[in-house]
Amino acid sequence: MENDLVNKSIKIEYLSTAWMAIEFVIALYSGIMAKSILLIAFGLDSFLEIIAGSMLIWRLKKQINGASNESIEKAERITSILVGIILILLSIYVTITSLMNLFGHGVADDSFSGIIIAILSLIIMPFFIIKKRQYGKALNSKALIEDSYCNVTCAYIAGTVLVGVVLNALFGLWWADSVAALILVYFIFSEGLEGVRGD
Repeated sequence: MENDLVNKSIKIEYLSTAWMAIEFVIALYSGIMAKSILLIAFGLDSFLEIIAGSMLIWRLKKQINGASNESIEKAERITSILVGIILILLSIYVTITSLMNLFGHGVADDSFSGIIIAILSLIIMPFFIIKKRQYGKALNSKALIEDSYCNVTCAYIAGTVLVGVVLNALFGLWWADSVAALILVYFIFSEGLEGVRGD
């Protein structure tokens, strides 16, 4: 039963990491072409999540290959710390990007490919979030649960890209996406700090 759960978790991580690779390429390319800070941030966020996903796969494969409890716990701790560091980096990243937008009067660009990838991300991320939390709780894997917060961040950034486009187009509220992103920073940073401390 446990091995079945671990196998399902590995499959979810492979799917999530593959999607992040697609998201990274499209969002980063769209952001560079459209000179959109938010889209570039979206792409770099995806790259950090590829690293987190790869670490989770390494930790889960140790368990499926029959590693000792001590070895699994060590892998879990290393993975949890790394995911925590990634969440802290994301919080710093979102803060810098949002402040640059606010001071520079920047707004999410209406790049067609960027908007499409953001919409797809908002549709796909809830599936990964739910599954990672479900399997993380069943396996008592804090690292897997923490990885779901990376997906929350991804969905939130995708949402701010779309909110920025819509609110700016309809009401001229160029600052809305940046303010919304800054509100998220505390949540991301707190989760990252917990992972690093091992709380």
